[in-house]
Amino acid sequence: MPRNNRAPDQLRPFSIEFGIQPQAYSSLLIKTGNTQIICAVSLEEQVPAFLEGSSKGWITAEYSILPGATSSRYRREIGARSGRSMEIQRLIGRCLRMMVDLRDLEGYTLRVDCDALNADGGTRTASITGAALAVKAAILRMVAENRLPSLPLIQPMAAVSAGIVEGEVLLDLDYPEDSSAEADGNFVMAGGHWVEIQLTAETTPVTDSQFETIKKFAAKGISELSGLWESVC
Repeated sequence: MPRNNRAPDQLRPFSIEFGIQPQAYSSLLIKTGNTQIICAVSLEEQVPAFLEGSSKGWITAEYSILPGATSSRYRREIGARSGRSMEIQRLIGRCLRMMVDLRDLEGYTLRVDCDALNADGGTRTASITGAALAVKAAILRMVAENRLPSLPLIQPMAAVSAGIVEGEVLLDLDYPEDSSAEADGNFVMAGGHWVEIQLTAETTPVTDSQFETIKKFAAKGISELSGLWESVC
C-alpha cells in the first residue's frame, strides 16, 4: 500500500503558488507531497541560431536540484551538468514545445528554469507540470503586453509518475516508494493526448495488464492535475 493512507490511484496533495520570483517574467512554486519545485520563465527577444529566419520561436528548459533538497547534500553542478540533469531538462523542453505552435512565438525564446527546493520523488514530473503552467502565464503576459498579436492555442499539459511497488500499481511515487519500485515510469499528456511515456522495469518485467493499469492511473492523475490549468488567467 502507498504511504500516508493514500489509495493506490491517489495523488499526493498538490498546490501551486504564483509569483514566487517577482523579477522573473513568470514564476511559481509547485508542491506535490514533499517535493517542491520553483519554475521561473525568462523571456528573450531572440531565438537560437538554428532557428534564425525560420519564423518560429523556441521554448527550452534547465533543471537542477539545490544542495539541501535531498537527505544528504546534493552536490552543486558547476561548469557541467550531470547526465541525469541533462536528460531531465531535455525531457522538460521537449514536452513544453508540445504545448503551442512555435510559429506563434516567432522571434521569442521562453527559457524555463526548474529548481528543486525539496526532492521527495517525482521531481521531473512536477517540473513539467509546473513549467507548463509558468509557460502559460508567460504567454498570457506576452499577449497583455502586445508582444503577441493574439492568444495562441495552448494545450493544457501535466505529468505524473506511476509504477509497481511490492506487486501493486501505485500513482505518484514518493522517494521511498520509487527507490524500492519493481518498475517506475513518467507519463506526460498535452490536450488529452500522450506526449511522453517512460517506463522501466527494475526487477521484474511488466505485464500487459500491469502496463494498462499503470497507464490508467497516470491518465487519472494527469486529469486531476489539469485542474490547475484554470488557475492561470
